[in-house]
Amino acid sequence: MKVNEVPQDDVPDYTEGWLKKGNYALDDKGKYVMVPSKGWVVDEMINRMAYDEYKVKEEETRKAVLAGQKSPLAYYMELRQMTPEILGKTAGIAAFRVKRHLRPEIFAKLKPHVLDSYAKALDITRKELKTVPPNNNPT
Repeated sequence: MKVNEVPQDDVPDYTEGWLKKGNYALDDKGKYVMVPSKGWVVDEMINRMAYDEYKVKEEETRKAVLAGQKSPLAYYMELRQMTPEILGKTAGIAAFRVKRHLRPEIFAKLKPHVLDSYAKALDITRKELKTVPPNNNPT
């Protein structure tokens, strides 16, 4: 793509200016340069679809927690877009243990220091970790 071909579509700016967009393009000398871009409608559509899919999955997890099928840890993992492996490394807990702690009956028996490790890794309080919002407005 050449410098004058970089997309400059008029798309909504959900980042309110804090995120600059750019694309690499070839200049007149055949060298790659970073060119500012207003955005591209296709790119915006894909990002919106991914975000909507993420919100659906988050809500499904929240409802599963409220129904007693998963522990609150599952909801906060989903909210932070973490896998058991990532949360385990962040909290200093083996991934297989994180997976076990997604079960409500196991999670209910966790010791305070384990809950504190999770809370710190998820950037929430221990009290928040023990429950989920009653509606889909996260903390």
